[in-house]
Amino acid sequence: MPLPDQPDFHALQGRRILITRSADRARPLAAILHGKGAEALVLPLIDFERVEDQGPMDAALDELQGGSFDWLVISSVTTIRVLIEKAAERGIQPRQLVPGTTRVAAVGTSSRSVLEALGIAVDLAPVGQQSAEGLVSLWAAGGDRAFLPQADIAARTLAEGLRAKGATVSVVIAYHTVDYPARPERRLAGELPPAVVASGQEAGREVTVQDVRAALDHGTLDAVVAASPSGAKRIAGNLLPLGKCRLVAIGRPTAAEAARLGLTVAATAQEPTPDGIATALESVFANEGNTR
Repeated sequence: MPLPDQPDFHALQGRRILITRSADRARPLAAILHGKGAEALVLPLIDFERVEDQGPMDAALDELQGGSFDWLVISSVTTIRVLIEKAAERGIQPRQLVPGTTRVAAVGTSSRSVLEALGIAVDLAPVGQQSAEGLVSLWAAGGDRAFLPQADIAARTLAEGLRAKGATVSVVIAYHTVDYPARPERRLAGELPPAVVASGQEAGREVTVQDVRAALDHGTLDAVVAASPSGAKRIAGNLLPLGKCRLVAIGRPTAAEAARLGLTVAATAQEPTPDGIATALESVFANEGNTR
């Protein structure tokens, strides 16, 4: 028998888990769930578009390449997709956007692994509390100049936290978060490196909102993963009531947003990674039977 505080290896056997993100972003978690005997369903609820006015981003990237910033701060994998796209426009590799004099900070291991797969060294990233607050807690006080490209709906936590440490922070909207699907002409096209998204991994079965509604009504969906605060908003707006289906959050900001929306959070991943989410899911079902 497993210890009470340890997930049961077989806890996910036969479970049906909904991942609310795009197929490429869902693939690593889907592969882990498949290996644990669960069925992964994929329903993208949010998508990402380029900003209409590219002037501020292009100007900031010119400054970045010219060595004007002490730090490049990455708050999401989607931001990296923007950098990949902008580097392609300039006919260079993403690593060439960042001069050797500029240090790079990331909010967690997922962003760090993508950056490193692109050949961009990461100088600062929290391991425990992988969030804006976690990164701010590691930031050394001083007058460094930081470039922070982020989503239009990003919280002010990171920028304000860095400024409180004495940094001069240039915030630029890098992309818009929209309901899925994005407009084809504005949809982000930057693809993550193969080292991060392996084509051979189990991809999960793509479903529609109607499919999910039927599964929820029949009680045949065991859990839904909210992969971001905006994803939690879309779950609240499109999938309620969840019935017996448990909601698992990728991290504390997502859990906080879900709670604000009145959703019950069954578990929160200790690390916002596929392995962390899988462990959180196991903790939910560890003490329950695997038959309905």
